[in-house]
Amino acid sequence: MVDPAARCCCLGWDFSTQQVKVVAVDAELNVFYEDSVHFDTDLPEFGTQGGVHVHEGGLAVTSPVLMWVQALDIILEKMKASGFGFSQVLALSGAGQQHGSVYWKVGASQVLKGLSPDLPLHEQLQRFTGNQIAKIYQQHPEAYSHTERISLVSSFAASLFLGSYSHIDYSDGSGMNLLQIQDKVWSQACLDACAPHLEKKLGPPVPSCSVVGAVSSYYVQRYGFPPGCKVVAFTGDNPASLAGMRLEEGDIAVSLGTSDTLFLWLKEPTPALEGHIFCNPVDPQQYMALLCFKNGSLMREKIRDEAASCSWSKFSEALQSTEMGNGGNLGFYFDVMEITPEITGRYRFSAENCEVSAFPRNVEIRALIEGQFMAKRIHAEGLGYRVMPKTKILATGGASHNRDILQVLADVFCAPVYVIDTANSACVGSAYQAFHALPLICLVNIYWALSVCWLCAGHQGSSGDPDLVPGLEELVQQGWNLQQTLARNCEKCSEESGWCLVVGERVED
Repeated sequence: MVDPAARCCCLGWDFSTQQVKVVAVDAELNVFYEDSVHFDTDLPEFGTQGGVHVHEGGLAVTSPVLMWVQALDIILEKMKASGFGFSQVLALSGAGQQHGSVYWKVGASQVLKGLSPDLPLHEQLQRFTGNQIAKIYQQHPEAYSHTERISLVSSFAASLFLGSYSHIDYSDGSGMNLLQIQDKVWSQACLDACAPHLEKKLGPPVPSCSVVGAVSSYYVQRYGFPPGCKVVAFTGDNPASLAGMRLEEGDIAVSLGTSDTLFLWLKEPTPALEGHIFCNPVDPQQYMALLCFKNGSLMREKIRDEAASCSWSKFSEALQSTEMGNGGNLGFYFDVMEITPEITGRYRFSAENCEVSAFPRNVEIRALIEGQFMAKRIHAEGLGYRVMPKTKILATGGASHNRDILQVLADVFCAPVYVIDTANSACVGSAYQAFHALPLICLVNIYWALSVCWLCAGHQGSSGDPDLVPGLEELVQQGWNLQQTLARNCEKCSEESGWCLVVGERVED
């Protein structure tokens, strides 16, 4: 094994909700060092739960910024004590939890420029924070007037390394509802709706692979970073994860966990009320989308318990014993209020398109899994996604260990499914972004030269040609129509009576 002190590398950082984490990736894109600081356990003096403080009856959440700074201090000191070769770091980048903002007081830029290498960062920095620009302006106008700069968590973290204010990148900036994602400029109408002089406080946005400067002399003198070590714009944790999972145009990443999450690479997005569209962190001319589905693994476990005697083996046998398309039977299962779309309840429809109260057990299991993946495809296509001949589906999370579930995923999307390890995906993606910004390195072209995933499930039709899967398109269209009807009915009865009737049961708001 090569001595970590002798490896040229890039660092990837992740300032997430619950921890700060770092990985070192060498020139062959191998992770050879990682470390982290967990806020609740390693910094208990800040009194956080899950890395945050909850306020106002659970409606507002903040994090102590000094906690993030101190966590960075701890990691860097641990790396130094281990003999890590800071002098070999070519560049660094990072990710931050999305939708959080940091407010710098007037004069903070001078503090950043004048950091003393004899002291840790957390003993030198002044700070105050907020979570929504408009709310800060309305409720704390004096604090807003004394704000010199507003950063996202990502650009705040980059500023710590630069010793000056870092730009907000396109990808994380497009999650603020302030950026015109086609033109890559702030929307003046949106800025004016939030607060005065906001454009000056935000600064101009930059491409996600921009080199925003070199590391501050603080890091050169205290830790031995080379003076030419580049700081690449930090981005949000979700865009960084897309880079870390090595998606390409037409690809999908599906995280099958407590909630299911869909990552999409889009060329021409169709903005909608559901889902989130961001500028793509890898290719600034393209886009990415994020769709979240709340009824994920817990819903699958409930149906397993009800229809398969609590056995995953019997659950898989049910999927194996039923055909794709489920004989025309469709089901949508939302035991908790869904995010995409906003519906609650269980709905079953026969091949004759009539609502029924129950299915046979095997049909119920396939209806659940096909319905879940059909909903993902329906809403992905609603944002402009289309299956392509080269489409790959990358699966991760608990349900990705079940080959029969993944076979249904492959069949519904008519594309091969690969299982990937996404541990530290935001950190690793950030390190890739750092390499991407260096001369002669092209992140898009190196992705699939690496053996990071393996084929788990093929599909019964030709890739990118759903028409070759008998009856699939008709079933997807039927599913779309049914979901639209259910969403309208649920919205209507909620408005009229404060509750809605779902499969014979009253569901309270």
